[in-house]
Amino acid sequence: MATVAVAGSSGLIGSALVYGLRATDHRVIRIVRRAPSNADELFWNPDTGEFDAGALYGVDAVVNLCGVSIGQRRWSGAFKQSLRDSRIGPTEVLSAAVVDAGVPTLVNASAVGYYGDTRNRITDETGPAGSGFLAQLCVDWEAATAVAAADGVRVVLLRSGLVLGPAGGLLARLRPLFALGLGARLGNGRQYMPWISLEDEVRAILFAITDDEVSGPVNVTGPAPVTNAEFTAALGRSLNRPTPLMVPGFALRTVLGEFAEEGLLGGQRAIPAALEGAGFAFHHSTVGEALAYANRPKDR
Repeated sequence: MATVAVAGSSGLIGSALVYGLRATDHRVIRIVRRAPSNADELFWNPDTGEFDAGALYGVDAVVNLCGVSIGQRRWSGAFKQSLRDSRIGPTEVLSAAVVDAGVPTLVNASAVGYYGDTRNRITDETGPAGSGFLAQLCVDWEAATAVAAADGVRVVLLRSGLVLGPAGGLLARLRPLFALGLGARLGNGRQYMPWISLEDEVRAILFAITDDEVSGPVNVTGPAPVTNAEFTAALGRSLNRPTPLMVPGFALRTVLGEFAEEGLLGGQRAIPAALEGAGFAFHHSTVGEALAYANRPKDR
């Protein structure tokens, strides 16, 4: 039984990962910002660097999923700084702690935003960094693991796409709109949406933890990215609702500013070359399968 420490364990992905780790007989230590309530919780304050690296002795892997959601609000200067602070500082603290404690593996969150807007160009993990705030954020986020990589730690950088799950995340915002017949493509709808089911996201992280051959950047996305127009139509079909509407790009830019340009009207046609090359098999290979899983009745 391996021991895995998880930071950011209360979010959509973190909660599901903790459940998946325990279901596969791993011991989980949750790294938390409040007073620990049991022996399987470890306090830290990444804002001040307060962390007992000695508590990680004997841990087999650390998974860092920390980061404020990019879509919480319009991107003011202060909010953009909070996006950076919630990712880069905690990653630096954990990277140093992993080195001090001799933990062999660090699995660190990142995002396909690393590539910027790739338009119709297919990109795998060998693709260059793009331009814009999100791309630079991901570059700096990944660079914060450098101290661990330099010390010989196996570092996996999870460049995740849009995670589709039964509760929370993107679909929690979209379902009510689509249920009212207000589902709409965004702008021209040609921007790509690199999706992945929550189940496969967790399975991919487990795969990265346990397969010693996996390292470096890993696109955690489904094998068949779709355009926004295709995703909108597929979600409408999954919910049995029409999707005739379109939200003009100028309206999104007016309301949401920079986030609209980078987070909604741009996208990445990213494919999971590293995962598939390592032998990972997806449970949900198409967006239709992922949405059927995410929108299944709650009693199933």
